[in-house]
Amino acid sequence: MAGHGGARPRPSLVDHHCHGLVRGEPDAAAFEAYLTESDAPAAPGTSYFDTQLGFAVRRWCPPLLGLAPHCPPERYLVRRRELGAAEVTRRLLRATGITEFLVDTGLPGDLTSPQELADATGGAAREIVRLEHLAERVADASRTTDSFLTALDGAVRGAALTAAGFKSVAAYRYGLDLAPTPPAPAALRAAADRWLAARSGGDPDSARIADPVLLRHLLWSAARTALPLQLHTGFGDPDLRLDRCDPLLLTDFIRAVRPTGCPLILLHGYPYHRGAAYLAAVHPHVYADVGLALTHTGARAGAVLAEVLEVAPFGKVLFSTDAYGLPELYAVGALLFREALDGLLSRWVRDGAWCAADAERVAALVAAGNARRVYGLNSTITGNA
Repeated sequence: MAGHGGARPRPSLVDHHCHGLVRGEPDAAAFEAYLTESDAPAAPGTSYFDTQLGFAVRRWCPPLLGLAPHCPPERYLVRRRELGAAEVTRRLLRATGITEFLVDTGLPGDLTSPQELADATGGAAREIVRLEHLAERVADASRTTDSFLTALDGAVRGAALTAAGFKSVAAYRYGLDLAPTPPAPAALRAAADRWLAARSGGDPDSARIADPVLLRHLLWSAARTALPLQLHTGFGDPDLRLDRCDPLLLTDFIRAVRPTGCPLILLHGYPYHRGAAYLAAVHPHVYADVGLALTHTGARAGAVLAEVLEVAPFGKVLFSTDAYGLPELYAVGALLFREALDGLLSRWVRDGAWCAADAERVAALVAAGNARRVYGLNSTITGNA
């Protein structure tokens, strides 16, 4: 730790949950929209720069672009345009120390690919397949319920051959209070009949898969591959009901799925991150992540991370940024994480609660080692998978 034998090399990071970047240069309003989970503009006369995330961007990103910390947002955005999107992305991503990206490719829009993220850092990237997006693409190409269910089974098994893992946003589509067991074949077929009929009728609200029976089928289809399955929990945009996103609602599913050998990674968690930490502590196949929570809590990130580390085993906590759209979110996510973890571990070593060697080892586990073990990644990353 810094202050105990001098500055130490920063451990490399594996960002096990992230997204692509927008292409080109966003204008001021578009940039600011990425600083919030709200789908509405800031209150009249205010700005989303006046948030913990906005302040964190102003603290950590300007020096990477040759400006003073905390410079005004207007000056920062001018400098961004002067450098151009490609140079800004290169500078900000290289400052993160991320050596591998596990990229959820299920978000809409013209976003950079996993390969492009890897190229920007000289690192590597793998895909995380979003189950709901996969099912919707299969449905677009299916004529009958039988062909849909058959093709969906093949698509999940096929994706498992190359993907690092799967991701579900059932928390957004229905909630986590799902029945824990696989649906019976008759119930599955009836649910697929209803959904496909609604889609063919042109109902825009039915285009997305939201039926709880179909969502359960997707979860179990992924679990049977035994690849890691990421589950969104807690904090997110207004498309979800936060009270139905508590990871503790997954308790019966967690118990039921254990025999498959599928590792479950509970993403974000906030404000239920202590519940996620508990689940990671008592179930051998459950892991916790607070990536989005650290980014949005900014100067309070250390307090949130400390609450997770109160009870979660140190081999069960993973780093991520959940960055999407802006390279600034990668930079802030990584730098806040390093600052929070360094601050906690340095204090515990200084107080005599931990020894320096254990602090170094735990830092390396949370930064990258746990993700490499859970996802079966190479310990030394030399190129794109």
